[in-house]
Amino acid sequence: MLTKSEAIVLHTLKYGESRLIIDLFTREHGRLSCIMTRGKGARSRGPLLQPLSLLDMELDVRPRVQLQQVRNVRMLQPYGSLPFEPAKTAVVMFLSEFLYHALRGEQQPDEQLFDYMKHSFLWLDTAQERYANFHLVFLMHLSRFLGYDPQHHDFQKAEDAACMQTLMGLDFDNMHELRMKHQERNRYLDILLAYYHQHLPSFPELKSLDVLQELFA
Repeated sequence: MLTKSEAIVLHTLKYGESRLIIDLFTREHGRLSCIMTRGKGARSRGPLLQPLSLLDMELDVRPRVQLQQVRNVRMLQPYGSLPFEPAKTAVVMFLSEFLYHALRGEQQPDEQLFDYMKHSFLWLDTAQERYANFHLVFLMHLSRFLGYDPQHHDFQKAEDAACMQTLMGLDFDNMHELRMKHQERNRYLDILLAYYHQHLPSFPELKSLDVLQELFA
C-alpha cells in the first residue's frame, strides 16, 4: 500500500553495490526498515540519509514484509547546524545509535513520541548555547514515552534516585540552570544508561559514548 509519512533516520547500511537499508522511525507506521536503490542521483541523497534527518517519504508498506520499498523521499526540514558543528554532531551520533537500539523493531506507531523527537532535534538545531545538558534531558523524558517512567525504588543508591529526580524537573528551556562539571554530567549519563540497560537487557554498549563523554568539559 502506498502511503506518505514523516520519518526520522536512525541508521543506514550499504546493501550490496547499489542499495541501502534504512532504519526509520515514522509518524504513521512506527519503526520501519526500508530498502532504497543507490542509482542515479544517489550522491544528492546523501544529506537526506544523515542520522536523525527529518524526511517526508512515500513508502510502499506491506504487512509481513521485512524491508519496505521507498518510492519517493525529500527533506522535511533541513538542519542548519546539526551536521556542521562538531559538538552537536557528536550528540546526534550518540542519540541516533541510542534510538536505533532503544526503539525496537516491533515499536508501534506513536505520534506523540515522533513529535517529541522531532521537536527536540529542531530545538537543538537552533540552539546557539546552553545545550550541554540536552542529551540528558532528552533521554530522561524519552523514558516516559517508552513506558519506563523512573521511580525511586528503581535505584539501589539514593544519590542515583536524586539525580533522576533532578532531571525529571528539567526541560530544554531551563536545563542550563543545572550547572555541572564534566565528571558530574557523565555520572548522570551513566545512571540514565544503566536504567535503560535495566529495562532493555539486550541493549549493547554504545560505540559513540566515548566521544560524547569528552564533550562539554
